[in-house]
Amino acid sequence: MASPGDTSATFCATFVDEWVAQGVRHAVVAPGSRSTPLAVALARNGGLRLHVFHDERSAGFAALGIGRATGVPAVLLCTSGTAAAHFVAPVHEANLSRVPMIVCTADRPPELRDVAAPQTIDQTKLFGGAVRWFHDPGVPSTGAAASWRSLARRSLAAAVGTLPGPVHLNLPFREPLLGEVGTLPPGGGAAIVPSRLAVDAVTISRVAALVSGRRGVIVAGRGSGPSVLALAEAAGWPVFADAVSGLRECHPNVVVGFDPVLRAESFVGDHIPEVIVRIGDPPASKVLAQWAARAGAVIIQVNDHERPVDPDHVVALSVSGPVDKIAGMVAGSVAPAPAEWLAAWIGSETAAQDAISRHTDAVFCEPTVARRVTDTMAPGSNLVVSSSMPVRDVEWFGTVTPGVTVHSNRGANGIDGVVSTAVGVALATGAPTTLLIGDVAMVHDSNGLWGLARRGVDLTIVVTNNDGGSIFSFLPQASQLDGTTFETLYGTPHGVDFAALSAAHGIAHVLVTDRASLEAALAGSGTRMIEVRLDRSGNVAAHEALNAEVVRAVESARA
Repeated sequence: MASPGDTSATFCATFVDEWVAQGVRHAVVAPGSRSTPLAVALARNGGLRLHVFHDERSAGFAALGIGRATGVPAVLLCTSGTAAAHFVAPVHEANLSRVPMIVCTADRPPELRDVAAPQTIDQTKLFGGAVRWFHDPGVPSTGAAASWRSLARRSLAAAVGTLPGPVHLNLPFREPLLGEVGTLPPGGGAAIVPSRLAVDAVTISRVAALVSGRRGVIVAGRGSGPSVLALAEAAGWPVFADAVSGLRECHPNVVVGFDPVLRAESFVGDHIPEVIVRIGDPPASKVLAQWAARAGAVIIQVNDHERPVDPDHVVALSVSGPVDKIAGMVAGSVAPAPAEWLAAWIGSETAAQDAISRHTDAVFCEPTVARRVTDTMAPGSNLVVSSSMPVRDVEWFGTVTPGVTVHSNRGANGIDGVVSTAVGVALATGAPTTLLIGDVAMVHDSNGLWGLARRGVDLTIVVTNNDGGSIFSFLPQASQLDGTTFETLYGTPHGVDFAALSAAHGIAHVLVTDRASLEAALAGSGTRMIEVRLDRSGNVAAHEALNAEVVRAVESARA
């Protein structure tokens, strides 16, 4: 009769064997003892790349980055107790961003729960409704061996279904935690094919009728595809291309600087759309959201999932299915808007981009950093952009990024785990990766730097360091609170020495204070930190001056 250790070892080896057979290629492990059976099985399977992260939250966000970059879940593992609680943030981001992930939390067996055993908390449904499926199979038993492979397949299928996301397997193990792997149950189960929603022909006809011959705009976010450009061409509409849309390229219908353009009230007042088609996730721009809400247009939301995307409660028609196929089908049956409609928007885009280039060439500010980073990205590389100001500056003032895959954790919009997400993206793709991040977010996830110098990735970390949280200066709190209270609660200067932080982790550090030194630093390669030192007190004024210049250019171009 097999010992508990042998049974656990065989159970875990079977799970890993099945996951690898189904295409899983990465495992992220935070060290611990109770997770030994699965950790050893992951380490011993030659079909997996094993990534060890000291900190569980960092491990979780690295797994998020892998799943985001590949569309295939990484196996994420930790020991029992509060270790599992550190997965909460990345699990919620994976849920809201629809990123597949197989989360495995080791646990004590039932007899050690609720008796003050160490490293024991209630892990049952720890992540609540954020996971697609929760399962606790109990302590491994040879009597259940016939179910092991199907459980592994089911966990993967749930993670890559019509609404991809995290699954949670809570795995209790009895000691001994090491054992010999016995004969694995036979494989040969059906391959997991990710589920996709079907296209409704009646709905397609309805969308085409609303679009055909009307003046409209496509707002393209994450989840867009090349057929969206074909739809724009057929309809004669501009595409407001978000940074993560994959559509920021040199194309006659693409508008990149939509946020500053929409601040030109005279132009916008004369160019009110009848229809707005929103593709995928919404951009960060509040100006865009407010404009769409008050435009009075028919708003159509198109997603590759059935989860509502309507924070302003303005969507008239929601369409779910394969976005590229939907866009292509609609494109084949619409008449274009009057030619002057598109010409006006593209004229405003040209004026805006010229103004942004002139201003950022002359003034060194946070928009300059976003402009230079996006402008120097090479095709085939990755750009990871932190929430808060970096994603907004890239969205509003960045250049086109053809051939570049842009990632941002915009599900929950948190600044936690951004470094680790970028590390995960770099590990999964093997491609040069740039992270644009604010100083507070960098400090928040400095644990993501642990072991980075030994991971064999090409990761450039660009930190805009203004010693605090500059985004809060754009909010009403900045004018409604006294300076001392505001600085204490929101400015939050930290005084971190980023050169020392880089040195502690064996990473090269470059300090830049002007455009020329930034461009020189970006021309390098290899894992390093580029610290861009800026003055937080002038950030709001710098943005206002740039936006004003764009507005003048847009209004002058139509005179």
